[in-house]
Amino acid sequence: MIERTDQRLRLTLRQLEVFVATARDGSTRAAATRVSRSQSAASAALAELEATLGAPLFDRIGRRLVLNENGRALLPGAIAQLEQGAELQSLFTAEHRAPLRMAASLTIGEYLLPPHIAAWKAEHPHSPVRLVIGNTSEVIAAVVALEVDVGFIEGAQTHPDLRVQPWLSDELVIVAAPSHPLAAGPAGVRQLAEATWILRELGSGTRQASDSWLLERLGPLQVEFELGSTEAIKRLAAAGAGLACLSRRAVAAELALGSLVALRTRLPAARRRLVIVTRREKRLGRATADFLRHCVTQAQAQDRAATPLRRRSRAT
Repeated sequence: MIERTDQRLRLTLRQLEVFVATARDGSTRAAATRVSRSQSAASAALAELEATLGAPLFDRIGRRLVLNENGRALLPGAIAQLEQGAELQSLFTAEHRAPLRMAASLTIGEYLLPPHIAAWKAEHPHSPVRLVIGNTSEVIAAVVALEVDVGFIEGAQTHPDLRVQPWLSDELVIVAAPSHPLAAGPAGVRQLAEATWILRELGSGTRQASDSWLLERLGPLQVEFELGSTEAIKRLAAAGAGLACLSRRAVAAELALGSLVALRTRLPAARRRLVIVTRREKRLGRATADFLRHCVTQAQAQDRAATPLRRRSRAT
């Protein structure tokens, strides 16, 4: 860990900027390009920072600079300081707001977040939005590596460095083309076990949830298609290629149009929570904190609106 004998440290944002860029790119040459400085200036800034702290921040492995224990301890705070500096600057330059940097798993990123982003952007027109979409494992990795500030995931996976906040409820449904032999239902356990299945790839939150729900009750499935695209799965299922297990939110439009039908089965309902993940020790910037408040407030409003409907459905 970093040992400090002089409490009057003289850290600068320029030094921290070079340090963070080097941590991300693995060399002062690449870091210099990222921060628009010469390599000699970047190397000097990094050397000054290490001298001020009295400890090295990187180990040299081949031609790469890799964070050591000191560097890993410093990185979250360094990023937070740079973001605070950007926020202070944005007070006087409205056209340069701190960006909203997020990652989301496929179902959330493609079907749930866009309306939230559009509504939030209307109130924050000067804040750029950067959204990376991947499977749950990729989103977790991006948040842990501080490549993004917040992640939205649909799986039960987590990481010791992450803070997990419940967000929305979701339900998995088994869908098929209206012409599928099991579409008339109700489909029995043996029929489902013997059917051809179209599922998401391993590592996705939807696949993790569907395996947890189905395998325990049906045993090994005949998975003929494993796809990393929800849209491709829906198209294959609509073409009659097999059964798919997806979020009801992701197939809402197809169910309404009738190109897919939700199978009636004797399986218990499969409900899950969609969650928000952030780094434990990372201070969220103003834009990120505002967006999360917006998403949580909207989710609470949806839950309140849905409660009377659930009570009526139980009563009938």
